[in-house]
Amino acid sequence: MSSSGIKKIGKAYFVTGTDTDVGKTLVAAGLLAAAGQQGASTLAIKPVAAGCEDSPHGLQNDDALQLMAQMTEQLDYGQVNPVALAPAIAPHIAAQQTGQTLDLQVLIKHCQKVLEKSVDFALIEGAGGWRLPLNDKEYLSGLPQALNMPVILVVGMKLGCLNHALLTAEAISQDGLTLAGWVANCADENMSCFEENLQTLKQAFNAPLLGVVPWLNDKTAKTAGAHLSVSVLL
Repeated sequence: MSSSGIKKIGKAYFVTGTDTDVGKTLVAAGLLAAAGQQGASTLAIKPVAAGCEDSPHGLQNDDALQLMAQMTEQLDYGQVNPVALAPAIAPHIAAQQTGQTLDLQVLIKHCQKVLEKSVDFALIEGAGGWRLPLNDKEYLSGLPQALNMPVILVVGMKLGCLNHALLTAEAISQDGLTLAGWVANCADENMSCFEENLQTLKQAFNAPLLGVVPWLNDKTAKTAGAHLSVSVLL
């Protein structure tokens, strides 16, 4: 989907990762916490989430709840996470199994409506990696394309991350979007040559490094946020 002619949303960013389980939510929540500490008003959206669990309020996702805990804007759960799927598998397969359909235009309209709220800093957190299928023809990457959103890339620092990170950054650029910044999140406590890999990415990316999140035993928004800088984003 072309982003031409669509107004760019200020101070709103799409958070993606090099893979699943690389710390997107930890980093996104940390960025919200860091922005809040600077007095910024914040909100976040998790448009699609799989692996949701039953609650008194219906299916809910832990990632979305973590984002809600750090937001200053009070939103209903459904505003933050409009598509909640129970199976902990690829969302389009989970949707097929539960008789649902994922529609890019529906997600775009939902996010546009939520982003009409006046806040200083907003995030949309993706699911999985950049090219996540929604159905046979559409990808979640079409959402930030339609909204012309700058992208924050979370690199899970582990063996193989260089290829994943560079290919993801290349796809973001080919989709006509700007890499606003990236975060190195230590996904492997015993990663070999961590500093050498970090230096390789610093040289490769034409975007600011927003922070290096070390291996944390206490994985909270506050602890992650202490290693992140949002000044360039605000």
